[in-house]
Parts: sequence; structure tokens; C-alpha cells
Amino acid sequence: MALPGLIVIGTDTGVGKTRVAAAIARVLREEGRRVGVLKPLATGATRAGDDWRCDDAEILGEALGVAIPRERITPLVFEEPLAPSVAARRLGKSLDREHVERATREALAWWAGRAEVMIVEGIGGLLTPVADDATLADLAVALDYPAVVVARRGLGTLNHTLLSVEAALRRGLRVAGVVLNSAQPDAGTIAEATNAFELARRLDAIPILAELPYHDDPAMLTIALSCVDWYRRAQLPRHSTPING
Repeated sequence: MALPGLIVIGTDTGVGKTRVAAAIARVLREEGRRVGVLKPLATGATRAGDDWRCDDAEILGEALGVAIPRERITPLVFEEPLAPSVAARRLGKSLDREHVERATREALAWWAGRAEVMIVEGIGGLLTPVADDATLADLAVALDYPAVVVARRGLGTLNHTLLSVEAALRRGLRVAGVVLNSAQPDAGTIAEATNAFELARRLDAIPILAELPYHDDPAMLTIALSCVDWYRRAQLPRHSTPING
């Protein structure tokens, strides 16, 4: 059974999409929604006994307020902080699209009886290789959830954001909007002050959903994002796909 959802993608790595995804999940939970969280692939994980410790999975899981097994949030993890296909290859393994989609499908099936809306987080940018024969864009198309694009506030964001949105639209993805996030303490630059206005001029009907100052307190991010009706922006896949079919 397919669930409505959103996929949170970044214009790059390190833009704060995990914390934004977790804050969106927390907003929905505080509204009384049953929320599922999923990051199909993660790198930069560390060994924890017989399992793996993954910071992103922990952040996403904490947003739900209940203990969720790591493998239900992040089924595919790698130690080296590289693109997943590269990390797998350096282990002498082949990571293909079917493997990634199967792991994602199994994770979504587990959430189907426990959640009414999914927040899925991507890895890296939209064209990050997630398998030898697929990028995050391919996985996003298979999921067919509206995309929330998280962009770093500051110099260079106009180019990165417009390229990411263009790549998403060219592949037929729905773009729910853009979140401008200060992943580091604000520098107070002119670029930061003008990013939102300039992007709004160029993105036509795609809204700037939020412009977030730097926060290291998850509660503050949740408050900052609570003005958006995230459940209304979440949607079902439009067709039967390898992931949600």
C-alpha cells in the first residue's frame, strides 16, 4: 500500500537536509500524524557492535519520539563518506539499481502499517550516484513523491538551487518548494539577504517555503517550519512504480 509522502533532497551535501527532514517529521507528529521516516542510503556510518551507527538515522528517528531500529530508517549504510556506489565499489561490491529499489521497497512496506505519511531523505545532491546504474534522481522518480529542495543560504546558492530544480523538473518530478537553510552560523552576507527574493523571481510557481537562520536546537527548527502545511504538500505517487507498486 502506497503512502503519501515527500522526498527531501539537497542542492549539495552538508546543506542541512537531515535536520530539515527531521523537523518536518516532527511538525507532522506534533499535528497528530503518524509519520514514517526513511533515508534509503547513508554513508559515513560507524560500527556499533554487530550493527552500524548512523547519525542521520538517529536524527530522523529522534524526530518520531519512539525507538525505531536503524535498518528501518536507513537500510543501506556504508562506512566511507562517499557516494554509495563508490563506497560499495571500494569494498569490492557492486551496488545496482534493483538492489537499492528493493531495499527501499521493503522499508516502505514495513512503514505502510505504521504511518500515514512518509518523509524520505535523499543523499547528497540530485545527481549523486546511488548505484552503479542510477542516481538519486532515478530513485526519486521511482518514489514519485513531491520534492522539497533544501539549499544552503549564501553565495552560490542561486546556481545550485536553479540547477537542482531544473534537473528535477526535466525528469518529471513535482517540486513542492525550496527551503533555504543556514547550515552554519549566519555570516550576515548580502548573498544571504538576497537569496530568497532572487530565487522567487526565477522559480515561477515553485515557492520558497522557508528561510531558516542557523539553529542547533531541533525545537527551534520545528517551530520555524511549523507555518507550512506539510501534510497538504505530501502526495501519493501518481502511478504504479517499482518502489510503490
